[in-house]
Amino acid sequence: MSQKNKYIAFFLLGITSVVVYYKFTHTKKTLYEKTGIIGAMSEEVALLKEKMKLDSIYPYAGLNFYVGKLAGQPVVIVKSGIGKVNAAMASQILIDKFSVAKIINTGVAGALNDTLKIADIVIGKSVQYHDFDVTKFGYKKGIIPRMKISIFKTDKKLREKVLKKGHALRYRISLGKILSGDQFADENQKRNIKQKMGGDAVEMEGAAIGHICYLNKIPFVIIRAISDKATGEAPKDYKLFKQKAALKSANLILESLKN
Repeated sequence: MSQKNKYIAFFLLGITSVVVYYKFTHTKKTLYEKTGIIGAMSEEVALLKEKMKLDSIYPYAGLNFYVGKLAGQPVVIVKSGIGKVNAAMASQILIDKFSVAKIINTGVAGALNDTLKIADIVIGKSVQYHDFDVTKFGYKKGIIPRMKISIFKTDKKLREKVLKKGHALRYRISLGKILSGDQFADENQKRNIKQKMGGDAVEMEGAAIGHICYLNKIPFVIIRAISDKATGEAPKDYKLFKQKAALKSANLILESLKN
């Protein structure tokens, strides 16, 4: 073999190796991408933990991360605890420690939209804080100064898949704007939130998860089952219906993970 042919052969071998390596790593990544699933309360992740094939449990920062497969898909499930800081911390750990490719948040919410009924499902088209308030400096309610955006949009592909599954299950399901804050909103608070910011449902974690996913460029979706309406009966309704609503939201995730 001439020197020139040897160079050509080495060049072609190098190109082939690069192509094979890319295809292997890309296929491996696609096959083994992990989904992070967050629920604030035990009720919100109980069904998912029950149905998963558990490989291991990793305790970290006071939380337990359940690693395994759900509906044949690799997942990491965590009960974050209630509120924005807990949800944000759990999200960042899922990204940093477990390299999840996407995050799904399941749970319950109070209705702001009067057409919503208890146990209806709202998939967040976007999420925003309702308790971030620097209006004294001329900003609108919910706007975070010095950030490019303050309304975090969920991943279109993820939410459309969940919406399609919800319709197949014959759930009352819709897309909407979900607002988050560190408070259980009563009737007067819900009325005030709706007047100033609009929105369809209110809860305590979704915007924090969206915020972290936006900063890390991770696709996410927020799924909420309505546990209480914007009435004086909200606390009573929440206690009565949170279990039913949480199970419905979790079941929708389970079905959405199936091919």
